[in-house]
Amino acid sequence: MFVPLYDGKPVKHISVQWVTLTIIGLNVFVYLMVNVLDSSTIGNLKYVTLSLGYIPSIANDLKSLPVEYQLVSDDYYFLTMLTSAFIHADLMHLAGNMIFVWVFGDNVEDALGHIKFALFYILCAFAAVWFHGLLFADSDGPLIGASGAAAGLVTAYLMLHPKMQIWGIVFFRIPLRLPAYIALGGWAAYQVIMFAIDTDGQVSWASHVGGGLAGILLVVLLKRRAVPLFDKEIILPEAVELKPDTRLPEDVKLSPWGRRANQRDNTNIQN
Repeated sequence: MFVPLYDGKPVKHISVQWVTLTIIGLNVFVYLMVNVLDSSTIGNLKYVTLSLGYIPSIANDLKSLPVEYQLVSDDYYFLTMLTSAFIHADLMHLAGNMIFVWVFGDNVEDALGHIKFALFYILCAFAAVWFHGLLFADSDGPLIGASGAAAGLVTAYLMLHPKMQIWGIVFFRIPLRLPAYIALGGWAAYQVIMFAIDTDGQVSWASHVGGGLAGILLVVLLKRRAVPLFDKEIILPEAVELKPDTRLPEDVKLSPWGRRANQRDNTNIQN
């Protein structure tokens, strides 16, 4: 499992990733309202999950929610395909999704523009939930979380910048810098494998696959004309280049290890 931390890819077409920041802010706000202020009806996780989460059996008219949970009427139940993407069960659930939105959202927003990026995110969330509901039509379990939409960001970023170097944590222990086509390609492959072998777990791998497929298609349709797919640019962290210092005394020379070495006493002085 690869958790991204930083990619270093600057934005070119926008000054601030307003939509990305708004998405993160809304998710954090909803989490605080539901999970921290657990003192009223709207601040009750179970109530909000059943009322605004997406339940396939309800969406497919196989069952009905109790009246007290019907915040969304049957005619507009499709809206839960979006509201469910802003509800998270706990802090790790929220943080795990938002780190993906934070790392990759700005560059996808840069490639699409603010309005198209907002549409992109909404459609990825819809696609993720729709695919889950299609495969598990009679499920009574509510689907919540932004992971499907985040999967769309991952695949869109992979389509845009496959060679970008990304810092991340592998297996929650090992820090590594890997090209996107390895880190994110491996992440995407893992989602597909788990989708094929784990059909009864608590994680909806189907929503990840649905959101990821939507991200691939939508980035092609919505990106700016000037933005290429499969960008070949490689950005590495800036390295310190040691240049000869002509102002040094004659008896001081530059060490090949990046420090100044004094010939008389061999004392190393850090730059």
